[in-house]
Amino acid sequence: MEEVGKVTHYFNKIGVAAVVLSKPLKVGDKIRIRGKTTDFEQIVESMQIEKKDVKEAMPGDLVGIKVIDRVRKKDVVYKVD
Repeated sequence: MEEVGKVTHYFNKIGVAAVVLSKPLKVGDKIRIRGKTTDFEQIVESMQIEKKDVKEAMPGDLVGIKVIDRVRKKDVVYKVD
């Protein structure tokens, strides 16, 4: 399991996490999001940069990822092999 980013914001109404990436991430990758009260795995189904769909994103990018559960600021995003 490799850290790929951190949650900077959660948009509750639309179920989207804003994540700043420290490593590349692609649609189809399996991720795990962990924090004080957060711990779940999911496949990245969709990802956006500035409201535009993207298939992959690079370190430093701020991406929106549709998530299956609530996340919190500072939760850590890992890529699962």
